[in-house]
Amino acid sequence: MAQLSAPQELAGIAPKLVDLTNEVLFQDVWERPGLSPRDRSLVTVGVLAALYRGEQLPYHLGVALDNGLTVEELSEAITHLAFYAGWPNAMTAITLLKRIADERSA
Repeated sequence: MAQLSAPQELAGIAPKLVDLTNEVLFQDVWERPGLSPRDRSLVTVGVLAALYRGEQLPYHLGVALDNGLTVEELSEAITHLAFYAGWPNAMTAITLLKRIADERSA
């Protein structure tokens, strides 16, 4: 599984938020046995894409790839959510996925 952590440069302005992100979200919630890291990544990417969270999505697309999802699987998930979450959300998400896939293959 990819190492998850809040950006440490934010600790200067919001140390508690960084601590909660690292200790509660990434060390507790992400480590619970009910879902695999791969499945958690698929859920996270789907929700971030559906909610048009373009700032967080690139990071989590990378984590999803590190957690074993393929570009093809992520592409299929994004295509599927287009009909439920909106076309602009899916187009933004697929554009970000393409950029990350291109960067990783370079």
